[in-house]
Amino acid sequence: MKRLHWPQAAPGALRVDGAAFHHLVRVLRVGVGEAVELFDGKGAAFSAVVESLGAEALELRVGAAVAQGQRAPPAYLLQGLPKADKLDWVLQKATELGVDGVFPVEAQRSVAKLPRGADAKLARWQKIVDEAARQCGSAAVPTVGTPAPLDDVLRSLPPSTLVLVLDEEEQHLRLGAALTGKLEQPVALAVGPEGGWSREELAVARAAGAVGVTLGKRILRTETAGLAGLAVLRHLQGLLG
Repeated sequence: MKRLHWPQAAPGALRVDGAAFHHLVRVLRVGVGEAVELFDGKGAAFSAVVESLGAEALELRVGAAVAQGQRAPPAYLLQGLPKADKLDWVLQKATELGVDGVFPVEAQRSVAKLPRGADAKLARWQKIVDEAARQCGSAAVPTVGTPAPLDDVLRSLPPSTLVLVLDEEEQHLRLGAALTGKLEQPVALAVGPEGGWSREELAVARAAGAVGVTLGKRILRTETAGLAGLAVLRHLQGLLG
């Protein structure tokens, strides 16, 4: 199904021009009478049909909302800023796994630093999750936070969120065990950068109520660990596997 992210999607007539028109016509090559799905990025999707096609715009007839699958409590990923373009990959794959928000953390051991006012980088990250949501069939687009220190990010989470911090020194409490009996509340997984979390950051997290967990003995890269944790969470919630 050809899909378009349209935040104001609703039943009725809709004129599409500009970049969205270009995407539908030049990239997806839609034609008159063809079915399209619109999604608003907040969890709602709508069936639509191309009614007319012009040189610079097209007209859609938007129908009723499409029934969506099971929705789980929110899942957030707190990702210590990794090197190079690794965060791009994390954003894409986390969206496919159904994350509700990714919050880059300016960790003490992060090599990468985002300059203040880096609007172009933030816009790129949002575009990545928009496109990933379109491709994977999700009607919801994750939030991408502005990079901030760990304590600031923790304060921005909903009060009821269970925060689980992947800690390389934790040897006993597995992620799955920490989630037992807590799958009905929002969950945030915190993953350090390449060098891991500092002891000071772990102390800050624990003081805020976070729990240290492990994924097991296998050593995972920072761009893999959070995704593995999200997969475990979504499996336990019955959405994967």
